[in-house]
Amino acid sequence: MFIDHITVHATAGKGGNGVVSWLRAKYLPKGGPSGGNGGNGGRVIFQAEVQTSSLEWYLFHRRLKAEDGRPGGSKCQQGRKGKDLLVKLPLGTLIKDALSGEILCDLTEQRQQWVACRGGRGGRGNESFKSPTNQAPNEWTEGEQGEVCELELELKLIADVGLVGFPNAGKSTLISSLAHIDIKIAPYPFTTLSPNLGFIEFEDFSRIYIADIPGIIEGAHRNRGLGLEFLRHIERTKLLLFVLDSAGVDGRDAWSDFCALREELRMYSPELLDRPFLIALNKMDREEAQAGLDLFLQKFSGGPDQLIPLSAQEGAGIDDIKSRLFQLLRS
Repeated sequence: MFIDHITVHATAGKGGNGVVSWLRAKYLPKGGPSGGNGGNGGRVIFQAEVQTSSLEWYLFHRRLKAEDGRPGGSKCQQGRKGKDLLVKLPLGTLIKDALSGEILCDLTEQRQQWVACRGGRGGRGNESFKSPTNQAPNEWTEGEQGEVCELELELKLIADVGLVGFPNAGKSTLISSLAHIDIKIAPYPFTTLSPNLGFIEFEDFSRIYIADIPGIIEGAHRNRGLGLEFLRHIERTKLLLFVLDSAGVDGRDAWSDFCALREELRMYSPELLDRPFLIALNKMDREEAQAGLDLFLQKFSGGPDQLIPLSAQEGAGIDDIKSRLFQLLRS
């Protein structure tokens, strides 16, 4: 299950109570106050981890609680501090205030940390109240309560390239060929129900991360189809790769699909149209594909270097698209 949006309740630890204690020792006949202070409560800390891929774990762990501080002891012993709760989140997670919607933190770097709730301060024991005018204090204070907050976690995948296309255009087959990952592929729409993330590694050991965004349909910006569930993952990509069915297997043509996809992106976020893009005209192994390619070329006003005819199933054109992606992202 891929979860990319969830609300959690975080509570920091309560401070330990101070205590009242009196020192009674053989060679200290007058004794004195010796009650120690309580320990501070633990904090709730969020940390970005590249090994974490979704928010699925928090679907069943919505309440996050750090450890309380321990009370003080006799002989001026300080209570133990409560342990911090370290919560690991995927890279690209936005942390928002659940009530106001304000963005509090954006975890975009490996092991980046953000303190969500601070623990309560420990209470004072009677030894801390001792003074020249109050040599036998009988006072102590309770530990303070830790901070409490309601947080909204929203994951936006961080990738260099985002694959955009209608259902059954061949995006899953393409990312499987490019990144050599094993994903579900079938000849019917909406095979992919969650984003897939893979990478291409080059000879210099550099990597390009690719996100396969589940099929977008007309009206996706109004949450039709999979809609807003996964459109958010396109926002962080540096480059868009439109995957179009040049053979028109589902009765559509590549040019109409391209225009419709651009319009959906514009309606969702006009800034996406300013991103550099490439167009992969897929399924060129079919007889009808050449006619679809010729029609597309007649209407497309961009440069020919933006178009890459290929057949993801046969593997034709895969090296060309790798080379072009490498050049664009390096420049």
